[in-house]
Amino acid sequence: MSSHTDHQKGLLVTAIGGLVLSIDIPLIRLANGEAWTILLLRTSCTLAAALIMWAVWRSYSKNAPQLIPGWSGLIVAVIYGLGAVAFMTAVYHTSTADLVFILAFNTVFAALLSWLFLKERPRPLTLAAMALMIVGVAIIVGDSVGTGYLFGDLMALCSAFLIACAITISRASGKDMGFTALIGVILPFGVAAFMVSRTGFQVAAPWWIMLNGGVVMPIAFFCLANGPKYISGAEVAMFYLLETILAPVWVWMIFAETPSRNSLIGGGIMIVTLVAHSLWQLHEGRKRRADLAVHHPA
Repeated sequence: MSSHTDHQKGLLVTAIGGLVLSIDIPLIRLANGEAWTILLLRTSCTLAAALIMWAVWRSYSKNAPQLIPGWSGLIVAVIYGLGAVAFMTAVYHTSTADLVFILAFNTVFAALLSWLFLKERPRPLTLAAMALMIVGVAIIVGDSVGTGYLFGDLMALCSAFLIACAITISRASGKDMGFTALIGVILPFGVAAFMVSRTGFQVAAPWWIMLNGGVVMPIAFFCLANGPKYISGAEVAMFYLLETILAPVWVWMIFAETPSRNSLIGGGIMIVTLVAHSLWQLHEGRKRRADLAVHHPA
């Protein structure tokens, strides 16, 4: 497969993952349950779905990817697991808008980590975009200082950093990590099972979270975890922007939850910056491929 086709495949796969992921938070909210119970249901359904998918794939093909491809796969699985705990904590301790806007900050973390460890030096325009993203997050988090939302915002920032770490390691390894993110739920499943044994099972509408864990999360994370095989870490992180844009819209439509003025200002800065930077990246990519075609015709 040519590098051009690989890149297109990577863009399509990660776009599907980001789009499906956008309904994650609304489904969690619709389930109306206690955090540890929701995490237990979500992770158990995700793990079951992942194992069934892998078993079916393996029965029909000898080329089924490994669940945990080596030490790098194990590290990525643990990081995704920790990220899931941080994410669920943030869902219950900050607003949906703050959460998804801050999660979009993983683009900055991904670019910095790629620069430090993969020697993928960002261009000046990318550095400018990162600076604007930092301003946007500072406005959102600054609005939460002195309120109960600050802890949730910090957990969201922690989740964004962990996602970026997983993306960077996946890209550095070059291995198929499609199932690794799904198997990584074993860690939060164990933590949630322990906590639920103490607090009790509390959820009003479990079918929403079963749909989330059994269908939405396997599709979203399989696609997003496979992206780094074909496209850069920064490009993969960009597709989390779909959740940033759409999740607050779904929550506003379902729950009438309106973001604060500073959340909208900070989030607006981040979205405009990410969209502009994404369009610039796509334009630069097309231009480079056109130049290669001119200088190295088939």
